[in-house]
Amino acid sequence: VRLVESGGGLVQAGGSLSLSCAASGFAFGEHAIGWFRQAPGKERDWVSCIDTSDGSTYYSDSVKGRFTISKHDAKNTVYLQMNSLKPEDTAVYYCAADSCDDPDYWGQGTQVTVSS
Repeated sequence: VRLVESGGGLVQAGGSLSLSCAASGFAFGEHAIGWFRQAPGKERDWVSCIDTSDGSTYYSDSVKGRFTISKHDAKNTVYLQMNSLKPEDTAVYYCAADSCDDPDYWGQGTQVTVSS
């Protein structure tokens, strides 16, 4: 199983970024894929998750209404559109599979930095 994140970067507060997670090595469409993040000195937190079998989506309270998770089945890719970014969203963002709450597989992470 391989998960490769891309799309991180530096953005000003109020701006937007879109992250991608390209998945391979397992049956896309049969497992949940989620996003987690870890800020410096803090524990890794769950952000969002999508059930790739039916498209159901889930969000943490901290990002609900600002972030949108989606998938592209033909590309085996999950996206995280992040709008109205805040400095507290600064973290390394990780893609993970194959469950929303206790995934077995992790990507290498991509840095998101939001300046005030």
